[in-house]
Amino acid sequence: AMLLICTILHLFFLALRGEKPVCQTYGTKEISQFSKEGDINIGGIFSFHQNPVNLTSNTLHILSPLFRLDPGELQYAYTMMFAIEEINNSSELLPGVSLGYRIFDSCPSIPLSIRASLNLMNRQGSDTDSCDSLSTAHAVIGDTTSTSTIGIARTMGPFHIPVISHSATCACLSNRRDYPSFFRTIPSDLYQSKALAKLVKHFGWTWVGAIRTNSDYGNGGMATFLEAAESEGVCVEYSVAIYRTDPKKWFLEVVDIIKKSTSKVIVAFADGTDLDILIKELHAQNVTGLQWVGSEGWITYRYIASPVNYAVVQGAVGFSALNGLVELWETLFGCALIPKAQSPVAACNGNESLWDTETRFIDVTDASFLNNVYKATYAVAHALHLLFNCKAGQGPFENNTCADGKNIQPWQVLYYLTQVNFTTKIGESVFFDDLGDPVARYALVNWQMDETGYIHFETIGNYDASRPKGQQFEMKAGVKAIWAGHHLEVPRSVCSESCLPGTRQAFVKGKPICCFDCITCADGEFSKSTMKCDKCPAEYKSNMERNNCDIKAIEFLTFSELMGILLVTFSVFGACLAIFIALVFFQYRHTPIVRANNSELSFLLLFSLTLCFLCSLTFMGRPSEWSCMLRHTAFGITFVLCISCVLGKTIVVLMAFRATLPGSNVMKWFGPVQQRLSVVGFTMIQIVICILWLTLKPPIPNKNMNHYKETIILECALGSPLGFWAVLGYIGLLAILCFLLAFLARKLPDNFNEAKFITFSMLIFCAVWITFIPAYVSSPGKFTVAVEIFAILASSYGMLFCIFFPKCYIIIFKPEKNTKKHLMGKGTSL
Repeated sequence: AMLLICTILHLFFLALRGEKPVCQTYGTKEISQFSKEGDINIGGIFSFHQNPVNLTSNTLHILSPLFRLDPGELQYAYTMMFAIEEINNSSELLPGVSLGYRIFDSCPSIPLSIRASLNLMNRQGSDTDSCDSLSTAHAVIGDTTSTSTIGIARTMGPFHIPVISHSATCACLSNRRDYPSFFRTIPSDLYQSKALAKLVKHFGWTWVGAIRTNSDYGNGGMATFLEAAESEGVCVEYSVAIYRTDPKKWFLEVVDIIKKSTSKVIVAFADGTDLDILIKELHAQNVTGLQWVGSEGWITYRYIASPVNYAVVQGAVGFSALNGLVELWETLFGCALIPKAQSPVAACNGNESLWDTETRFIDVTDASFLNNVYKATYAVAHALHLLFNCKAGQGPFENNTCADGKNIQPWQVLYYLTQVNFTTKIGESVFFDDLGDPVARYALVNWQMDETGYIHFETIGNYDASRPKGQQFEMKAGVKAIWAGHHLEVPRSVCSESCLPGTRQAFVKGKPICCFDCITCADGEFSKSTMKCDKCPAEYKSNMERNNCDIKAIEFLTFSELMGILLVTFSVFGACLAIFIALVFFQYRHTPIVRANNSELSFLLLFSLTLCFLCSLTFMGRPSEWSCMLRHTAFGITFVLCISCVLGKTIVVLMAFRATLPGSNVMKWFGPVQQRLSVVGFTMIQIVICILWLTLKPPIPNKNMNHYKETIILECALGSPLGFWAVLGYIGLLAILCFLLAFLARKLPDNFNEAKFITFSMLIFCAVWITFIPAYVSSPGKFTVAVEIFAILASSYGMLFCIFFPKCYIIIFKPEKNTKKHLMGKGTSL
């Protein structure tokens, strides 16, 4: 502490004596208090003096109006010195080797940063403009800003002198071709930008504004953020750049952009000094209540954490390097910030101060960058430790040699820095990847003001990029965050409110994807995520609210419904009627009317008609593989059997008439044997067609979901349409042939000419099936099956009534006409 006072007084007297501006003086010469010779020296470059933009009461004014001393930078220097002293006093790390340091001021200024680099590359005491001697700084720690660090890394890179920054986050520094000797203990902006995009998404902010510093740090970081935000589904309403040297007119324009915007969240990837100007202008115009999300460049920058600024950015959240260094404060005041059980060191009470003076130097509530300086210093020490512990003949250099401990070269330290992997006292692992970057770990801090008006950077969670996706954020239990407007609930910032379930987002042309309208899902679609509508599975339909899918109703012709009951009734009644007629014919089988009409074919015809009536039952009920194959084949075969019998009877009538002519012997060519063979032959052709159909591509059960949107029709797919129409076509061919023959014989002179009844039956049969074709094709769902059953029943009833009803009428009601004389008579008696 006394060393700090001496340094401040020394700088103050220089200013009073009118010597050169301190930046020019201390950017080229070492400050004696920050120089110490050792066996191995580590360089340091920090921005002790800065341009005092918008000075506040918290700033330490001890210099000319153009410069101010930044106590935070003094903290970095003293942290480096403290770490070196701790290493020198250690018996485990670098025993017998003393570390020294040479620390310069960069102001920050690129020319002065490069000049400080050149000073560190020359031996102490030599001409500062000479390059005739090798560097005694085996590694350099610094600088704070990315812009200054780029100049330092470019200068020292060709000489392979390691540069380790505690604060430079520009992703450009990960370029190993341009910066081959650069390392850092703070994650690259590349990781921070991606983490900020995930942070914004984590809190549900999809509509944000963006502000950046117009520098390598701000432009590079914001470019990565915008790309990552797009991949996370976050839209940026505006993106503007600011810089401390911009005219006030531009800052007023930026304020006007913010005031006119609809987003409630601002992501600021900026330097604290630049952002301070904008925040004060926002305060002047009373633009408050917005949620600020900050990068590490300003989120823990104590200089701008004033009550005035807090009125604008209260509740700000952002990423900071992990705060792990408490040793400095504990050393200064002999107390423990984190007391341990059975420890003789008393806990800090919060009232510690240096001579009761409020200075930023003694504020270590945020020691994140101090921790980075501390880790950088120890990384160099561990690299040197590895170097000194190299075993002869097992070294990493040419011919397996080790470094000369009395003449260590910076490039040798550079090699061992790539091998460093150690754990700090607080359990934090330190190592560098191939680009010189550490693992991306951040503390999530929140601006909170206490009762005294002091602003705390409260850690409310952390982010670890090494964790699995979705588990990278971890909020601290029991810690409440303060949000914009001093609310305890996370604010909302969206361009369009989320669509309700059952609707989908419809993007508006010319607007970002976060701005959309909500449209109800179409029929057959649903949405739960509200992002888009998904199609319901094939067997489901969307419900009324369109937020879920219900299973579709299943439709098939059942035995229990009215139409099914009617069809079954007619089918069974027809079969019973055919059986009844067969019994009547059997009872009167010796009568002339039964014998005259070929009783054998008549009984076979009645049997086939019975099967025709019963086969219609196979078309009802839930379709299965067996029922689908049975229904069409049974129908096709029984109807061919039926038509074959009718055709046989027709031919018999024609042959009988020919047999009555003198000298005719035609009946011997179509006797009972030929009649049976004709029926068998015609039927076998249909059986062959059905076998081919079932073998090649049989009918199968099918769920028809195309005819109705909300109903599944269980039906029998035809399999091969050719097979189905071949079966129907063959039946039609026989029916037409039968009709033509019967038509020719309709006017034969017998009293009971069966040909005219067959003609009527075939006329009905053909009319029914010709009508069936368009009705079958156009009927929907179960009505298709009903039409087919109706055609079967109608044609069966037609043949039953036309062919057998007149005979039964004579047998039962006109037995006097059931004589051979009457049947052989000429004319019509019916």
